[in-house]
Amino acid sequence: MLLLYNIGILMYYKLLYVASFFNNKAKLWINGRHNQQIEQFTSSIWFHFASLGEFEQGRPVLDKIRLLYPNNKVVVTFFSPSGYEIRKNTPLADAVYYLPLDTARNAHEFINTINPVMAIFTKYEYWYHFFNELHKQHVPLYIISGIFRPRQVFFKWYGSLHRKMLKLVTWFFVQDISSKHLLHDRGITNVTISGDTRFDRVWANALQAKQLPEVERFKNSQKLFIAGSSWPADDKLIASLIARYPDWKFIIAPHEIGEDKINGLVKSLPENSAIKYSDISNLKSNTTTLIIDNIGMLSSLYQYADVAYIGGGFAAGIHNILEAAAFGMPVIFGPNYERFKEAIDLIELSAAFSISNQEELVSTAGSLMNDEQFRDGCAGIAEKYVEEHTGATDKIVKYIKEKHSSILDSI
Repeated sequence: MLLLYNIGILMYYKLLYVASFFNNKAKLWINGRHNQQIEQFTSSIWFHFASLGEFEQGRPVLDKIRLLYPNNKVVVTFFSPSGYEIRKNTPLADAVYYLPLDTARNAHEFINTINPVMAIFTKYEYWYHFFNELHKQHVPLYIISGIFRPRQVFFKWYGSLHRKMLKLVTWFFVQDISSKHLLHDRGITNVTISGDTRFDRVWANALQAKQLPEVERFKNSQKLFIAGSSWPADDKLIASLIARYPDWKFIIAPHEIGEDKINGLVKSLPENSAIKYSDISNLKSNTTTLIIDNIGMLSSLYQYADVAYIGGGFAAGIHNILEAAAFGMPVIFGPNYERFKEAIDLIELSAAFSISNQEELVSTAGSLMNDEQFRDGCAGIAEKYVEEHTGATDKIVKYIKEKHSSILDSI
């Protein structure tokens, strides 16, 4: 199985190399790894994230570890350009890199260069050679906010190598009891149910949201519907609402913000009704829709909304619904949400709603936008749900403190 894994890693690299000639994301992935120079450290704390979402998810732990152990350098790695390119200059890390390709040689060289005293991976990302090298060098490896499902490769007949990866982890901090049971069934008992650190992140953000005067001016005390991380299929649905509710304002924050896509979105809406955020100085009184053409604002935008639609449900899966729920508002999303426990929970609590087509969106949004009492009830439930699920960060950091303070404090 290891031979097949190594062949798969090599083939993945070759495919991305070919794709890099005509795909910008693949080009960033290849060139970023080729050009980076890894700095030598004597004792670092290594955090790895798949992408930007996992960075935000693991950030509360990163924040606390930095405060607890200021004498240790923090190294952050990303697998995806969408994480690295946005957070490569984060002040939370002493160095930020692309994770090198998972080969035995790369893992050995990287770990011997940064010399981690521990490694913390968030939610996903299981790389055999990096895990094995950490294990050989007796470096503790923690998985935080982990979540497991029966359909994952770990639990398939052909998943023997991935099950071996699980055995290389020092401790798992998982989101729910079903994840713990799945691991226990495979003989893995080094597990704590800590919950999901995303709740801590979104709750802290809601309490300290950045004020956006331009958005306040656009809203102008009217009710606001926001579509966050929307894809083209989502945008088409949202457009059907705009003409129906002339007394509401709308914000659309697309998942992809390429100039052509943003301009195309503006043109698809009623003439002169939409404006890009970069042009907000030209805001007119009859502007009903604001299109966000930058990255980084969305988590603060939710504070101004009354109803949120979260994109991705007609693609690979919904984006972060907790950012909106933390501000106390009902959320709507497409049908692909089964992998997201918070979505299932909020639907059961009647604070979130899944739709499959335009008719269902019009009906669901209409119930929320026309009935203030119903909307406020949903909002209160959503906010309470997020608050009640905070605390994962403290559980994780307490464990690390108890296990490693004597080593880290002496550095």
